[in-house]
Amino acid sequence: MACLSFLPHILQASAYIILFISFILSSFSNPVQSQCKNPPVIFNFGDSNSDTGGLVAGLGYPINLPNGRTFFRRSTGRLSDGRLILDFLCQSVNTRFLSPYLDSVGSSFLNGANFAIAGSRLLPKYEPFALNIQVLQFLHFKGRSIELVSAGSGNLVGDEGFRNALFMIDIGQNDLADSFAKNLSYTEVVKMIPSFVTEIRNAIQVIYSQGGRKFWVHNTGPLGCLPQKLTLAQKVSSDLDPHGCLANYNSAAKLFNEGLQHLLQELRSEMKDATIVYVDIYAIKYDLIANSSSYGFSNPLMACCGYGGPPYNYRKGVTCGQHDYQVCSEGSEFISWDGVHYTETANRVIASKILSMDYSTPRIGFDFFCH
Repeated sequence: MACLSFLPHILQASAYIILFISFILSSFSNPVQSQCKNPPVIFNFGDSNSDTGGLVAGLGYPINLPNGRTFFRRSTGRLSDGRLILDFLCQSVNTRFLSPYLDSVGSSFLNGANFAIAGSRLLPKYEPFALNIQVLQFLHFKGRSIELVSAGSGNLVGDEGFRNALFMIDIGQNDLADSFAKNLSYTEVVKMIPSFVTEIRNAIQVIYSQGGRKFWVHNTGPLGCLPQKLTLAQKVSSDLDPHGCLANYNSAAKLFNEGLQHLLQELRSEMKDATIVYVDIYAIKYDLIANSSSYGFSNPLMACCGYGGPPYNYRKGVTCGQHDYQVCSEGSEFISWDGVHYTETANRVIASKILSMDYSTPRIGFDFFCH
């Protein structure tokens, strides 16, 4: 595909900032640097923000190059040009990338499994692949794994592994997005938030009842800053915040996050023997957009891979990797990959912020779960 005429962009950051960011980014490129000697078994639940190939494996949906071009040099089913936040977190504790639960070819589940599927929501709870369905898949996976390990299999997680595992949850964005897409009013969307949050409560309680005691929960990001939403939403200038994002979309996301944070506070008091960490992904991502130039990014609200050029380079029906798309030059410093998902470069910066512990409640590092 031809590069967009307006690319590549000239970075505006100072030499100091460029060197500083380069140092930070390079520190996350080599998982060997991890100090974690006994990596945790990890089970992840979520949507496309952490899907490592489940949609492709489960439904056969084609996700083609240039997805995956930056790190993997091929498409792996990730909706990004390279690694996801989850991938960087796995590298930080010296474990392999998580295999999708639904991928039966070449997968290893000794270090856990990824149940996240692109498009997943919290409700309706029995619609594939809602969080509830992912938890049911986990229960099946756990039962079969323990049964096979007891019979002599050495390629699966055993009972002790499940008891000591880390359970990660990152979901909710699609519920809010779909509600706005159905032309529900802001008030109507907000009224649905408690029912969304309840599904996360249900999931954690089920996993806890199965012996899970370690939980790492991401809140949802600034939905109103996604190029897709900015393109498709009917808006006037007064609907935008000072950084060009849809104010009501972001307000709904923040209310969801407040509800989620309150829920996790309640669960900590109910499950006193559990470790439950809340991570403020919203604050990290919004800071990345609001202060994009200081991180070395330009055009923070425009997609690298899409169609139409500025201001958002997004057109409904033109999917990155499918047909008629245009893509920026490799190495261009974009935050948004395809209008919905983030580039590897952005994901790497976000992961570094997560690992700093500055956005975690309680202030616990990801490597705390090394055992």
